Amino acid sequence: LVTFADLETFRAAMLWIMGSFSGATWESVTMVAVWVLPALTVLTAFARPLNLLSVGEQSAFHLGVDVRQLKIFLYVGTSFLVGVCVAGSGAIGFVGLVVPHALRLVGGSDHRWLLPACAMTGGGFLVFADTVARTVLTPAELPVGVVTALLGVPVFLWLLVRSEESL
Repeated sequence: LVTFADLETFRAAMLWIMGSFSGATWESVTMVAVWVLPALTVLTAFARPLNLLSVGEQSAFHLGVDVRQLKIFLYVGTSFLVGVCVAGSGAIGFVGLVVPHALRLVGGSDHRWLLPACAMTGGGFLVFADTVARTVLTPAELPVGVVTALLGVPVFLWLLVRSEESL
């Protein structure tokens, strides 16, 4: 598909593949928000069962959580959210790995605050990364996915080393 595209379509496709907000319009933001906000609200309503599940599947089961049904719902819901977000911006890595782990270090793992905090902090991190992507090589623009990888890899490696040391 990209092989037969004109130059502008090729450029837009490559930016989308590497993750970029350069093609974002208010219409595309609205289309993503219409799906993401209700889905995020529904997932946040499952904070209590998620808290119980984080203690362990057996404990959650004995406390009344249908673990199998919850996991299926979460897989489907999370896949839907990721699909909508990737359709809107392309693949932007490390945000979903780094932000939740960093927030857990700061405020614990209570999903009642963690899920909305991840959405807000992840969005803020992306705004910061997009600002860096647009200004660091002015007038050229880096894909935001490159910036998130450059910022996210060292943090993720630090988190990985830190977790191995605690074993």
